Amino acid sequence: MSGTQGGVLVVGSVNADLVVTVARRPGAGETVLGSDLATFPGGKGANQAVAAARLGARVAFAGRVGTDSFARFLREGLDREGVDTRHLQAVPGPSGVALITVDPAGDNSIIVAPGANARLDAAGVAAALGGPGGPAVISAQLEVPVEAVAEAARLAAAAGARFILNLSPPRPVPPGLLAAADPLVVNEHEAAFLLAGGDPLPPERRAPEQQARALLALGPASVVITLGAAGACAADASGGARVPSPPVTVVDTTGAGDAFTGALAWRLSAGDSLAEAAAFAARVGAAAVTALGAQGSYPTLAQVPAAIAR
Repeated sequence: MSGTQGGVLVVGSVNADLVVTVARRPGAGETVLGSDLATFPGGKGANQAVAAARLGARVAFAGRVGTDSFARFLREGLDREGVDTRHLQAVPGPSGVALITVDPAGDNSIIVAPGANARLDAAGVAAALGGPGGPAVISAQLEVPVEAVAEAARLAAAAGARFILNLSPPRPVPPGLLAAADPLVVNEHEAAFLLAGGDPLPPERRAPEQQARALLALGPASVVITLGAAGACAADASGGARVPSPPVTVVDTTGAGDAFTGALAWRLSAGDSLAEAAAFAARVGAAAVTALGAQGSYPTLAQVPAAIAR
């Protein structure tokens, strides 16, 4: 990891995204015609790694691919972006695949078949941190086993690195894992998942600032709630801040949250405050929805929209 000292280590998934655009998404038992199939490199972990690398971060990736036809495609996609893939290992069987439909508004529905991603274990994560030096930030998501994510959190604490937990897709995690997050990154649906049953007021009826305070009470040192076109809400023990998103024409929202988290990880690794990093990440996320696909839509630093007035 000496090559990423002061940079970012992403622990997470890598998938082949199989994307079809449709006039409308089908109901139960219904067939609709869509566009030609488009195949893109994806996966929440790989997306975040590429987003950070394209902006200029030093990034390493710990994950698993299979031994199928997608494996080389996925590895080469990360290599082209300058991501260190020494700890992206191949295991027998299929690679991860995401089946994605996109409607005319740019909204998507996604089904993920984890494949090799389910084989990432604590030992694989530990191997990625076994060398001299180390990253300033370790970022993880939940498309890989919680065991691997928990090991990433443990090793981050031992190394004095900042640990970002993107609770996506949402599922129960040990309280200690939430407590390790700095920040916990969620969208509004993921925030509602964590807060369900904890308050008489339904989570979806709370203002983002209320949600952020309630999430902080679960243990993380800081919280960022992404709000789509409305930007994001960042909060820690010292208070909270809303950050805006520039207006853009939406083509495809696939991977926009990953673009946000990758940008956030880079700016935190560079020493920005949480609010500063979130404000920049919101602009990166906005850029990512203006083109089809995930990684292919991610901007370079020169392509990030200018800051807007608050």
